[in-house]
Amino acid sequence: MISENLQQVKRRIAEAAKRAGRNPSDIRLLAVTKEQSAVTVAEGVRLGMTLLGENKVQEAQDKIETLGRDECEWHFIGRLQKNKVKFIFDLFDLIHSVDSLALAEAIHKKAQTLGSCMPILLQVNISGEKSKLGIDPLKLPKEIQKFAKLEGVKISGLMTIPPFDRNPENSRPYYARLRQLRNTCSNLNIRQINLDELSMGMSNDYEVAIEEGATLVRVGKGLFGPRPSIGGQTPG
Repeated sequence: MISENLQQVKRRIAEAAKRAGRNPSDIRLLAVTKEQSAVTVAEGVRLGMTLLGENKVQEAQDKIETLGRDECEWHFIGRLQKNKVKFIFDLFDLIHSVDSLALAEAIHKKAQTLGSCMPILLQVNISGEKSKLGIDPLKLPKEIQKFAKLEGVKISGLMTIPPFDRNPENSRPYYARLRQLRNTCSNLNIRQINLDELSMGMSNDYEVAIEEGATLVRVGKGLFGPRPSIGGQTPG
């Protein structure tokens, strides 16, 4: 099943890229492994899923102990609490969910003690929902200059999660808005910031996200099928 799902997702990514006049190689597939067993994830890796996304630090630790980091690139896509920042440097290659300046500062401070620099994406609350975390899109063009001063983080792009809707087309305005916001911030020509990455699109709407400029799509159920347990909405 996983093999067939992977081929279907790859085909749909390529078709969406073609519709948008984009090169499919410019879009990376992030396999969301939340609540999947290490055995299941290992099967995905064997089939070529080498970009993996986890939303809990402890769950990622357990899987990385089993699967390692040599063949896989691990991304953190969940809510990151400040008391977990000390763990991320040994586990992850990119943090998608930096939702505030305070969190970026915490990562920066830890990175400084390690002589390191952590690549991050800034999570934007593009829909303005009170239930979602993220930076206010209206404030980001001014606040991004503050992020740029933090030498311990490398700002690589933006991420968002739109309101859940069974109709993928209803996600399009939010993805278009994030792309436009990225362009606005890029035009500020802040030397320390590179906003090439747009992490947007999940199992139900990643094709629309690609048409609107996504470079990273987060797909979980579309690859592995329904999760063993069901929680709230997560980035996959």
